[in-house]
Amino acid sequence: MLVIVSSSLMAQTDKAIKTSITDEMTANSDQNKSWRMGQSAYSAKPKNAWELGVHLGHFFIDGDVDRRIPGGYGVGLHLRKAIHYVFSLRADFMYGQARGIDPQMWSHVSKGGGLVESVYSPYANQDGWYPSHKTSYGYLARQGVLNIGNLLFHKDKNKWNWYTAIGAGLSSHKAKLDLLDGNGNPYSGLSSISDNFDTKAGRKDIIKALDAKYDGVYETEGWKKAGIFRLGDETNIHVVFTASMGISRKLSKRINLGLEHQVITSDNDALDGIRFRTALDQTNNNDISHYTNLRLGINLGNFDKVTEPLYWLNPLDAQMNDIASLKQRPVFDLTDTDQDGVIDMLDQEMETAAGAPVDTRGIALDSDGDGLADYKDEEPYSPVGSPINDKGVAQVKCCINMDDINKSVDTKISKAIVSKSDCGNWFLPMIHFDLDKSNIKPEFYGHLHHVASVMKMCPSLCVTVQGHTDVRSSNNYNNALSYDRAENVVNHLVSQYGVDRSRIKIMYGGEETPMVAGSKREKEHYMNRRVEIRVCGTNDTEMSRPEGAPRSSKGVKSTSSSKFIGNKNSGY
Repeated sequence: MLVIVSSSLMAQTDKAIKTSITDEMTANSDQNKSWRMGQSAYSAKPKNAWELGVHLGHFFIDGDVDRRIPGGYGVGLHLRKAIHYVFSLRADFMYGQARGIDPQMWSHVSKGGGLVESVYSPYANQDGWYPSHKTSYGYLARQGVLNIGNLLFHKDKNKWNWYTAIGAGLSSHKAKLDLLDGNGNPYSGLSSISDNFDTKAGRKDIIKALDAKYDGVYETEGWKKAGIFRLGDETNIHVVFTASMGISRKLSKRINLGLEHQVITSDNDALDGIRFRTALDQTNNNDISHYTNLRLGINLGNFDKVTEPLYWLNPLDAQMNDIASLKQRPVFDLTDTDQDGVIDMLDQEMETAAGAPVDTRGIALDSDGDGLADYKDEEPYSPVGSPINDKGVAQVKCCINMDDINKSVDTKISKAIVSKSDCGNWFLPMIHFDLDKSNIKPEFYGHLHHVASVMKMCPSLCVTVQGHTDVRSSNNYNNALSYDRAENVVNHLVSQYGVDRSRIKIMYGGEETPMVAGSKREKEHYMNRRVEIRVCGTNDTEMSRPEGAPRSSKGVKSTSSSKFIGNKNSGY
């Protein structure tokens, strides 16, 4: 009866358990196992997947020269790993190109303008030039990412994640200018273009005229700061700082899609090839890059061994489920309304008469099976089959003889077990084991008593006892553990009931034949940790202890002897 109650409780509490994180999917499986069994206050940190990302988007430079819209493009990759549920690290690479054109004419330094470098000397004798550039740009940065979208109090998981990131890295660029025409000469006639750059329509007309006049070939390399670190004296390198904000949407356990805007800044005022607005105004206003992009994130790894990245898991999920499980547990109520010795939770006859003897179900006994409960029966052991009066007294002509007694005994036995002719048609019970154990639990003693009773009633019956485990631990280890479990059952039958050992065959199956395939939850593992007992089949053979498999590490006392016949196992 206790087994039935335990199963009911397990079925109820399992409704609240949604997590699919097994012990093997955590950084410390022993700690996580202890937590599940209530022996540790904290679960172990899950082993979670890396995220590989691909991104592309709009890249432009905010500098001295107006950017074109669209200004350019950017593409790149990132690799991200969660440190814990809120913070993760990301390595980010981007390459892009940006273009800009200024609708306001710039003049040479000799005329007080900002074209101060020697590269602009062809315009010393011209009215001016409208700057036009194309910049190739790339950076590699390491960033810290902070997200809070997975801290949930009202549901188990999130589909949207808001995050922000800051980081630092190295960048390189090359600015090219459309400074000369196809003949290598400065553009002429630029002064005839409208100078109405102070209105949106005017700026639009100026750019349209410049696109018609410029050949679109960016042949002149822009200015580079002297003496800065370069690779091979050719490639400039700058330290950059990045700041990002984005939002991502989980499409599946494997894939998410995000939208992010990133600002990239450094001590560099030459991204657009221009430094100063005028010869008198030579302040260094650093150029800033902007990159608005879509990011496709792919979670790497086998989800039987790792979880999703922690920023997609709710760190409160386990605690919320534990609380829900506790709320669902029924209160163990010892109330016995009819005072028959069986509490109401188990009583199948709630209003038994006071003082009436009852069975384990709380139902009033009827020892002779005449339809009248013993507390009403003036003759509770009437001869079986005899007619009775309203007081339960058998209506027989004379005294009860030996035939009547034998008939009564035979009838009672027939109700308990079938005839010997059916000795091969038994369905024998199985028993289950706790995690890491091969000793027999007390609640299964009744099952083994039933097996022994059948074997005594059927003296020629052969019984096979086969042990099994769940899928955790190594195969060799589980074979040894399943053998130990079967052996403990056999020793119990032999020592407690005197069953002839030659009538029992020991077999083991380890983890090979689970009752619940693909088990994930503890309830499913529990069903697989079992010993099956059946009438011997034609293919059943006695198996010896598996060779090469270690006997379990810690001794477990036999239920029938003070000797150590089985072991507590570090297997499952």
